[in-house]
Order: sequence, then structure tokens, then C-alpha cells
Amino acid sequence: MVVAIKKLKPEGFQGHKEWLTEVDYLGQLHHQNLVKLIGYCSDGDNRLLVYEFMPKGSLENHLFRRGADPLPWGIRLKVAIGAAKGLSFLHDAENQVIYRDFKASNILLDSEFNAKLSDFGLAKAGPTGDRTHVSTQVMGTRGYAAPEYVATGRLSVKADVYSFGVVLLELLTGRRALDKSKPVSEQNLVEWAKPYLRDKRRLYRVMDSKLGGQYPKKGAHAVATIALQCISNEAKARPAMSEVLEKLEQLQDPKYNIAAPQVDTRRTSSSGSVPRSPMKAQPSPRRLSGSASPLPAAAGSPLPA
Repeated sequence: MVVAIKKLKPEGFQGHKEWLTEVDYLGQLHHQNLVKLIGYCSDGDNRLLVYEFMPKGSLENHLFRRGADPLPWGIRLKVAIGAAKGLSFLHDAENQVIYRDFKASNILLDSEFNAKLSDFGLAKAGPTGDRTHVSTQVMGTRGYAAPEYVATGRLSVKADVYSFGVVLLELLTGRRALDKSKPVSEQNLVEWAKPYLRDKRRLYRVMDSKLGGQYPKKGAHAVATIALQCISNEAKARPAMSEVLEKLEQLQDPKYNIAAPQVDTRRTSSSGSVPRSPMKAQPSPRRLSGSASPLPAAAGSPLPA
């Protein structure tokens, strides 16, 4: 059996508490869209987690790694549906679970590009009874964290829905949630993309150029609409993950998958070839940790402890 082994660094961010949380949740939760925890080991300061091996790696690598083959539209939709199934399972479980760190690097892909959620170190039990949220320390990843959670520390499943919307935008645009290499007005993906999501005629301006125009306009607009609902500033206005999943699965209907003709609008050189612009590898977004206080003005820096 081929397995993946994760060794926690004693000085790393993920400490013993997060290690125990991951063992606890993945030891109890079993679903085709959650990575399987095969075993674990704790010996002094050494802590290991043994997972099923996911040969295609993370969604983050496929979207952003230099030299990676571009993901076609159908695969992007398949990954979104698989990830939505995983989140929906957690939210609808008898004992509700809030994932709290949904992002492209935590979505792993098997040999058939089936998506599975990994890294449950920040998972949190959802509210019980009449409570609408749990109050907790603000943790997660900058750019994916829901605004109300960052500002108040009040956590609900709708924070996961927001993060899912950000990943949908990454799938549409091929851009990171936060990218300091872009002009200031384009560094925050949500703020940059939002004005284009409602307008079918303008959506192409934010679509991933690596798709080469090979995507269904109707399907892309439908995904953009779902993403826009998920990233609403009002948590109550965001749909439940079960509703998101249902809408995404409907997009597998052939009427949503008639690809637009390929159009290359880039200028050609005198020789007739299309010039290529260099691509820079970008670092992964940072995790947040700290008290329930608003984000500082400088995006990308950790929250104060």
C-alpha cells in the first residue's frame, strides 16, 4: 500500500492540540470526499499522521505551480463538486463540524481528480441547540477567512461557505486569493473579481487565460453566480453547502457544457507567434492565528496574538 506520511515539526504552527484534533475527526468521520487517515504515531516530540496517498497532489499546485498543465473546465467543475460534497457532509453531520481552513492547498486529488479534504487540525464542533455560532480564536488563512469571523471571532458553517466561494473564484480565474505580485487593486481576489461576476458580458475579463477560452459561457456564469452568493458579506445571505452542491451538480447537464469557441486575442509578434510572458511562482497564503480582532490594514501579516 502506498501512503503519505505527515511529520509535524515541534517548532511548527500545528502543535499537539491540532494534531489531536486531526486524529479525532478523521478517526471518526468517513466519507469519499475526506482523505482517509490510516494511522498515527506519537513518540516524545515526534508526531506522525499516515494518510492514503493522493497521486495528483493539491488543487493549489495544479492551479498555481509554474509549468503545471492547465486544468480543463470539466475537471475544475468535478473538483468543485467533490469539495462541496465533503463540506456538505461535515455541515450536515449529526454532530456538525466546521472545517475552518478550506482552501486550495487542503483539497487533495486522487488519480481520477476526485477531490478530498485534508488537514483537519483547525476543525471545530459547530453550535448546538439554539445557538447560531461558536465563539473562538480567529484561525485560518488570510484571504479565505469570512469577514464576520475575522472581525468578531463568531464562527458558523457560513464561514466555510465563504471560503468555498473564494476557491470557486480561484477555479474561475486561475488567481490566488491574495497575490502581492499584482497591482494593488487586484491583490485581493474577492474585491477584484466581484464587479465582474454578475455581468455575462464582462465575466470573460476575469476568466483564467490558461483555459484558452475553452469553457462554456453559460456554465461559467452559473459558477460565478454561485461564487458571488457564497462570498456575500452577510453570513445569513450565503446559501447552505447542500444548496451549493445541488446547484453545482446541475451544471453537469450538457446544456451548461457547450464550450465557447477558442479565441486568442493576444497580439502576435512579427513572426506570427504569440509571445509568452514569464510566470512567477507565488508563495501560499499564510495561516492566521490570534485573538478575535480585526485584520490589520497590511494584508498578509499574521493576526496579533
